[in-house]
Amino acid sequence: HRGFETVTYLMEGHMKHRDHLGNEGDLQQGGVQWMTAGRGIIHEEMPQQQDGLLRGFQLWINLPAAEKMKAAGYRDITDSEIPRLDLASGGQIKAIAGEVTIGNQVISAPVKGGSTDPLYLDVKLRAGETVTVPLTQGYNAFLYLFEGQVGVAGETVKTDHLATFTDGDQITLVAGDNGARLLLLAGKPIGEPIAQYGPFVMNTQDEINQALSDYRDGTLTAEPSSL
Repeated sequence: HRGFETVTYLMEGHMKHRDHLGNEGDLQQGGVQWMTAGRGIIHEEMPQQQDGLLRGFQLWINLPAAEKMKAAGYRDITDSEIPRLDLASGGQIKAIAGEVTIGNQVISAPVKGGSTDPLYLDVKLRAGETVTVPLTQGYNAFLYLFEGQVGVAGETVKTDHLATFTDGDQITLVAGDNGARLLLLAGKPIGEPIAQYGPFVMNTQDEINQALSDYRDGTLTAEPSSL
């Protein structure tokens, strides 16, 4: 990879990881792997079932041009490190990234800030439950519903559908008759052109071509001073 971050959230099963930096890990159920590709990272992921189950999500977070060639990084975040907020009606919000105030309670995730300032929430709602989540004005936001259904601004989002939002400072979610489970995400727009090919996310096609050339030459992960 080059030019962005990968955020792998494993809900069921586990996943073994190894990369050129010498990092080795075994991401467990409920945990998150936060990997900054930066200039370049070469890695392998080996998903494993647990009790016959394997389920999770991988989000790609773009980096601005000024950070696309920074040093690579890797972090495993265990399920126990990720805070939860229990809602009054029985639901729960799990904060993977960012910080948010629900009612009068603040929930602060292990990963915060950065140039894109991501908010990444796993929201579980009981049947008919309602929650309002504040969002930063001017940020892009979307949700992906993977269980049940949820009402948002008069629209119904069904299972396995994604909904994007117009600009605003909050979003109210109303769970359907069978409850709802969804990922709610927001982040600061970068406002730069995107060129993507395979495992590379850059700003121009020339930069993509350079990434391919660097990989073929064995210099994808080299420090700039050693090129």
